[in-house]
Amino acid sequence: MIRTYLPNAVVVACISLAWPSVAAEEEVVTGLSNTGVGMFIIAVAAALMLTLLFRASATHVARLVTARMGKSRIRKILGARSADVIEDFILPGAYGGLTHIDHAILTSGGILCIQTKHYNGVVFGEADEPQWTNVDGIQRRKFLNPLIQNEGRTRALQKVVPDVPVANLVVFTGSVQFTSPLESNVIHVRDLDTYIAKFVFGPCKIDDWHAVWMTVKSAALTDNDSRKDFDAQLSFS
Repeated sequence: MIRTYLPNAVVVACISLAWPSVAAEEEVVTGLSNTGVGMFIIAVAAALMLTLLFRASATHVARLVTARMGKSRIRKILGARSADVIEDFILPGAYGGLTHIDHAILTSGGILCIQTKHYNGVVFGEADEPQWTNVDGIQRRKFLNPLIQNEGRTRALQKVVPDVPVANLVVFTGSVQFTSPLESNVIHVRDLDTYIAKFVFGPCKIDDWHAVWMTVKSAALTDNDSRKDFDAQLSFS
C-alpha cells in the first residue's frame, strides 16, 4: 500500500532538499532567505506525503470492506443453495503442510472447492501462467494464478474424500473485468448461483452423501491453534 505512493513522496522530498541550492545558484528573488524557502517547501512536501499516505490508507480500508462484502455475498448464495457449506477452514495439504480453503459446498454430484478473489479494474492471465495481472487505474499488481493456487487446495480436499468428485472454482468479487474469456471455472460472483445450478460432475457412485460431508467436516480444522500453525507456515514460505 505505502510502496505505491512512496516514489512520489521521494520525488517531492528530493525537490524540497535541492531547492535551496537551486534558488541560490539561479539567484531567485523570493523575498525570503534560502533557508526560509527550503523550510517552506519541506513543510509542503511533508503535507503532500501525509496526504498520499492517508489516501493509501483510505483506499486499503475501502478495499477490505468491499472484499468482506463480496465474501458475505458468496456466503449468502451458497447458504441459499445448500445447507452443506464449510467456510474458512484448514486442511492438511495434499503434499504436506497445511492449506486454507475459502468455501466448500456439497452439491448433488460432488464438492466445489471455491477460492475467492477481490479486485477492481481489469484482470488478465492465462490458465498456465504462474501469475496474473490486475490493472486498477494507475496501479498495476501481480498476483498468484488463483487456478493453480486453488488446485492444491482442491487436491487436499480430494485426499479427504478420494471417491468423491471435487472441482476447482475461482470466484471474483468487486468491479472486476476480464480482458479476454478466462477458463470456465473462473467466474464473477454474480454468476455463482447459475454456475452451481448448471454444473455437472462426472459419474460418481456415492450412496451416502451425508457420510461424505461428515468426513469433510471432521477433517476441517477451524481451531485457533491450526490457524496459528498455518500463519506460521506462511511466514516461512
